Amino acid sequence: MNVIGLGTVVPPHRFSQRECWDAMQNSTQVSALAPRSRALLQKVLCGNNGIGTRHLALDSMAEAFDLTPDAMHARFAKHAPQLASEAAASALADAGMDAEQVDAVLVSTCTGYLCPGLTSYVNERLKLRPGVLALDLVGQGCGAALPNLFTAEALLAAGRAQTVLSICVEVCSAAFYLDNDPGVLISACLFGDGAGAMVLTNKSRPGRRNVEWKLGASMLAPADRDMLRFEQRGGMLRNMLSPEVPELAAGHVGKLLRDTLREAGVRRNQITGWVLHTGGRDVLKALRDELKIAESDLRHSANVLHDFGNVSSPAVFFVLQAALNDTVPDGLWWMSSFGAGFSCHGALLEVRSA
Repeated sequence: MNVIGLGTVVPPHRFSQRECWDAMQNSTQVSALAPRSRALLQKVLCGNNGIGTRHLALDSMAEAFDLTPDAMHARFAKHAPQLASEAAASALADAGMDAEQVDAVLVSTCTGYLCPGLTSYVNERLKLRPGVLALDLVGQGCGAALPNLFTAEALLAAGRAQTVLSICVEVCSAAFYLDNDPGVLISACLFGDGAGAMVLTNKSRPGRRNVEWKLGASMLAPADRDMLRFEQRGGMLRNMLSPEVPELAAGHVGKLLRDTLREAGVRRNQITGWVLHTGGRDVLKALRDELKIAESDLRHSANVLHDFGNVSSPAVFFVLQAALNDTVPDGLWWMSSFGAGFSCHGALLEVRSA
């Protein structure tokens, strides 16, 4: 399987972490929090948490505090189809392909729910063929990009499709929640909105840098499910985020990498590039220590985190795009995503210049 097109998109309005803090001080919801909770929000938003700005599907930060189920659903229903379609159109343009050439479309999300799903809206907006195979994938959290790509690989290998359009989209501002739980508060400071898409085929595209999927693997740890997950409270999504997540994620990524390298017969020193889910500042530090890689190996993940926050499932699309546009050497790259479940996914990619 080859990645022949890649596109990412974010909402137009960008907010600094300081702007988010200033808006929070004027909200009744934040005023009702305990003093310790307000202090935590200030520390995260005004300190060095690795995030400079986030793009949110809001015209102003004041909109973020309309914390009702109807307002959250309306935000998702308005912006998720738009972001997904824009990312898909960008990926198709990057691949030099028309929408009519797409045989299957896969859309992953966890920050809202529509029925019919997002594939219906993407199909309509891009004018995909009526007979396109459309699959909506939900409930996989920040790690969803890799399972989406696993599905694309299976469709291509089975001959069910010749061209697959894989999309991840998250409107994290539609899953905004506030209470005195530290994990909930930190979540409110981390996540941004965005979408990413890939065009995938079994053939490479001549004349450009090629990305070939070599081997993918996943692992699930249901015993750790409550460390990182959404729950429903008051009709809204509430993110449960444990302080143990950075070390937990790093441990799973390290084990999955070792197991995959062993299966592929690849040595650790053959990895020339790292495409890692952004997570957060502490997650990246834990990954650096576990994988024994340099700060420079994490620069694309860190830069994406700084400029966009944690955009959840599309994050690895952003990181891969940044790495391809930089001077990362050709060879084998390791891409990894992780999230709710607790789930961890990885893939060996072979990158070759034209």
